[in-house]
Amino acid sequence: MTQAPDQLARPQATAQTSLTVPHIVTELPGPNARKQVEFDREWSSPSVPRAYPVVPAKAWGCTIEDVDGNLLLDFNAGIAVTSTGHCHPNVVAAIRQQAGEIIHYSADFYIPEYGQMCAELARIAPMKEKCRVFLGNSGTEAVEGAIKLARHATGRQYIVAFLGAFHGRTYGAVSLTASKAKYHAGFGPMLPGVFHAPFGHVEDLKWFDEVLFDRLVPPEEVAAIILEPIQGEGGYIVPEDGFIQGLRRICDAHGIVLISDEVQAGAGRTGKMWSIQNWDVEPDIVCTAKGIASGMPLGAFIARDSLMATWGPGHHGTTYGGNPLACVAALETIKLLEGGLMANAKVRGDQLLAGLRELHARFPKLIKDVRGIGLMIGIEFDTHDHSAAVELAAFQRGLLTLECGHSVIRMAPPLVLTEAEAATGLRIFGEAVAEVAGQ
Repeated sequence: MTQAPDQLARPQATAQTSLTVPHIVTELPGPNARKQVEFDREWSSPSVPRAYPVVPAKAWGCTIEDVDGNLLLDFNAGIAVTSTGHCHPNVVAAIRQQAGEIIHYSADFYIPEYGQMCAELARIAPMKEKCRVFLGNSGTEAVEGAIKLARHATGRQYIVAFLGAFHGRTYGAVSLTASKAKYHAGFGPMLPGVFHAPFGHVEDLKWFDEVLFDRLVPPEEVAAIILEPIQGEGGYIVPEDGFIQGLRRICDAHGIVLISDEVQAGAGRTGKMWSIQNWDVEPDIVCTAKGIASGMPLGAFIARDSLMATWGPGHHGTTYGGNPLACVAALETIKLLEGGLMANAKVRGDQLLAGLRELHARFPKLIKDVRGIGLMIGIEFDTHDHSAAVELAAFQRGLLTLECGHSVIRMAPPLVLTEAEAATGLRIFGEAVAEVAGQ
């Protein structure tokens, strides 16, 4: 029997859970948080981007408790990672049990949990053909493996990504990324053989014939087209209907591999297991990470068997990928997603979109657009200064959101979000917007 989302996601027992969230007991950041921020700055790499000074100590459901005892409402989910909520009891129980049996053994050997996870991802893959799976540690690793496979399987060298895309920060993945110039600055040359197409409009598809194939490279030398069906870090951009279908037709016409990067938009966030399913398109390879294991480090690429069959032992490998702890967490995550959380993402997403569109109507000069599917929602402001100010004002009221793109705030809460939590988030966000608007 399918459980209701509220039954699936109760927080761990704590004295704080009876309090209304947000519950603020110090200024933000509080004294303990400020000390930790200063300590961190002394020792951690300055390359790590930090949004604002949240210092988590505990978490459950959609709640973060910081080191000063403040309870914050989390609409970030660790950047769309804690899909089943923080410390879901089913996931925690699976990890604890597995940790008492075996924590690690290399995927060079036959780990049962590794094989089980591969079979489960193949089962839920959005392709009719039998699929095989490679497990890694992160989204960027999944992307790296996918482009290696595409080049190997096709014998071709060129890859097409999109302007606005974010695929990771390792060399191959960052070469595909085109959301911000700073990700390339000082690191060139990038991976050769990568082109960037305009994203999102059906009219943009003309670029392939009129520019790429006519002036730059012939289609028979293009190995793959990789896209985020909904662009994430680039601004939560939802493409026009017909755009992704058009990409599939281009790939079919020229024998090009279509790779769907589902690292942020997948794992049930849009109300379907994979975001590309919103357009009824089958990719050839799917990349996943983030929400697929509820916070444990797991990435994967899922490919049609006809592609995976083209390479053999040693062509790609990993030491930590498919770690047993991450695998059991992911297996529980998929059960929860299919058991009600994907459906909840659709319902709560509709609630948030309706409320945010009302806010847009109240502040049409400040808010330029509200867009998204399920619990992947972007609110675009007129300037970056205003989006940054709203993000900070929301934080100071105990609501955690996160910027993306040039002037967009994303809302990507855990899929266990309740109706009351969504209403609270809308109220606080509205107060933040009103403050920045001068009201």
